[in-house]
Amino acid sequence: MDPKPASESKAVLVRWMGIGDANSAGFVHGGIVMKLCDEVAGIAAIRHCRSRVVTAAMDRMTFILPVHIGELVTCSATVNAAWRTSMEVGVRVEAENPRTGDKRHTSTAYLTMVAVDDDGSPMPVPPLRAESEDEQRREREAELRRRNRLAEREQILANRSERN
Repeated sequence: MDPKPASESKAVLVRWMGIGDANSAGFVHGGIVMKLCDEVAGIAAIRHCRSRVVTAAMDRMTFILPVHIGELVTCSATVNAAWRTSMEVGVRVEAENPRTGDKRHTSTAYLTMVAVDDDGSPMPVPPLRAESEDEQRREREAELRRRNRLAEREQILANRSERN
């Protein structure tokens, strides 16, 4: 399989936040933002591997600032790294005041997506070709997050077997 440039996976989703998206505090519900992140990450992953994908994990979801009702939310996603059957997709969320055009970074998320065949079994994905310095940095950081995830999983399993 030939490597694919990270730039080919870029996906952008824009949505106007309405009253039905509000939580009890009057801001956009975090679950709405998470759903949008999952959706745009899936689009980026499909663009990279050109197959069905499933969400394996949301490694990290950071809420930096609240999103207000009436704002435009833009979720931008790119595949940061690709392994055998999985990919890490980074998502940046920005809110925009549609009257002034003022934008602010409100959230960041990292999702692990797995390519699957028609039977739902994991299948290989193309390697990623990180071309720019920014893409190379994101790939290095994705590798670090993956190592940390795998080390944490090993520790948890080791602790469980010690207690049994």
